[in-house]
Amino acid sequence: MVRIEHIGIAVKELDQANELFKKLFGEASYKEETVESEHVTTSFFKIGPNKIELLEAKADESAIAKYINKKGEGIHHIAFEVDDILAEMERLRGEGFQLINDQPKKGADNKLVCFLHPKTTNGVLVELCQEIK
Repeated sequence: MVRIEHIGIAVKELDQANELFKKLFGEASYKEETVESEHVTTSFFKIGPNKIELLEAKADESAIAKYINKKGEGIHHIAFEVDDILAEMERLRGEGFQLINDQPKKGADNKLVCFLHPKTTNGVLVELCQEIK
């Protein structure tokens, strides 16, 4: 793993959350993007070398809607950048981690992504992400 790529925060209303985080960080989101396959709209903030991703559900069946209904708004996942997502997935499977995805899929911010099940990561949803080249 190269570094923490971003921290994902589940929010009920993206416009309201964007305003709140704009006040908190002193600058606006640099990018909004809808990820149709996940039924979410995302908004990214950059703070120094770090990023925060806000996620708003666009459908009741989205993982974010289910998360908010169960746990409320808040930190949803931590994402780690990897150089080779397929190799890292294989390595982690070999170490006994349960992956939610069998294959990486296209995520927000020009990334291939894969998630590790929180049952095998002490309750933390971990996302692996690799820049699409």
